[in-house]
Amino acid sequence: MREITQTYFPSLENIKAAQTILKGIVTHTPLMPNFTYSDKFGAKITFKREDLQVVRSYKIRGAYNKISGLSIEEKGSGVVCASAGNHAQGVAHSCYLLKVKATIFMPAPTPRQKVEQVRFFGKEFVEIVLVGDTFDDAQKEAISFCNKHSSIFIPPFDDQKVIEGQGTVGLEILEDCGNPIDYLFLPIGGGGLASGVASVFKTLSPQTKIIGVEPAGAPAMKNSIALGKNTKLDSIDKFVDGAAVQQVGDLTFEICRKHLDAVVTVPEGLICSTMLELYNRDAIVVEPAGALSVAALGQFAEEIKGKNTVCILSGSNNDISRTEEIRERSLLYEGLKHYFIVRFPQRAGALKEFLVEVLGPTDDIVHFEYTKKTAREKGPALIGIEHQQKADFDGLMQRMKEKDLNFEYLNEKPDLFGFIV
Repeated sequence: MREITQTYFPSLENIKAAQTILKGIVTHTPLMPNFTYSDKFGAKITFKREDLQVVRSYKIRGAYNKISGLSIEEKGSGVVCASAGNHAQGVAHSCYLLKVKATIFMPAPTPRQKVEQVRFFGKEFVEIVLVGDTFDDAQKEAISFCNKHSSIFIPPFDDQKVIEGQGTVGLEILEDCGNPIDYLFLPIGGGGLASGVASVFKTLSPQTKIIGVEPAGAPAMKNSIALGKNTKLDSIDKFVDGAAVQQVGDLTFEICRKHLDAVVTVPEGLICSTMLELYNRDAIVVEPAGALSVAALGQFAEEIKGKNTVCILSGSNNDISRTEEIRERSLLYEGLKHYFIVRFPQRAGALKEFLVEVLGPTDDIVHFEYTKKTAREKGPALIGIEHQQKADFDGLMQRMKEKDLNFEYLNEKPDLFGFIV
């Protein structure tokens, strides 16, 4: 565990100072009522639309507040960051506005779209270095570069100026909301946004219940608070790339464990379902981290009924190439898609019997791999089946057993399932 010498809590004065610095730089994003979720939960639900922010996420707030506060000498030495996503874009655009040179380290497998976005926002002030296979590899190289060139490292969340910049989101919410806020749901990655916004609310709106939300595959803050110390997770699911961290910040951990009323997790599949629902119902495009706060509402359905509730949509930098994976994860979570290995008897008509006598009238085969082996009695087929209703699965399983089929259900076997999805 990393040691901290003094507990830091951002002051309202410093967050208001950050708001002054950011005036004219960031967009005062709208606080918009959402009728779909208000009707669904019988509550007054509004969205803080940081997905509409410059660089399409809140990250520019903390990055600009940090970089603008550097001395002339520090700016002259250039700044450095490591990121594969929103933080890199926030740093890049801040450096373009402030005319400060930046070296941004990104993992080599980073999608080209994200690399091009960083280059677009930073223009001639940004040099991008693709290195290593993971974020940790990129960060190690970034810190080494800083030490060698006396450059300033811009942390993504564990920094006072960054936290204070992110806290301006909270000031805007309270400025725009005419009525007292009963519940506030916000995403947690490293904890910078949660720390800044929660500090504002605990000072100006102490009656508000503040709920932090993490992906189930990366519960770094929830786990640390439960253990009473900032603890690094052994492994994480990186799907929610804007919020999946192995360890939160030392500063942010102390602030969040004092100011948050609860930290909950939501499954990655539910996040995907929420992303699709936001798009299909309200034409709102968010990245996985941007859907976290909304995905958690179902866990508080009774508590928020009739209450004034705010969800922060943190970003919309979603790569369209991930759409099929998002849909797949959603269908699996909703119980509408299932994978099997079926060992068919190698005789004429076996496959036809399966199609006619086992599949339901609305079942759809969406994946099929089969090769007949001449020296075997049974031939294995990998089959993916999609239902229109979750309840259709029970009938399918019953018919497969009645036909005495030799099969394995892969959804419950993560080792095998990982080769398909």
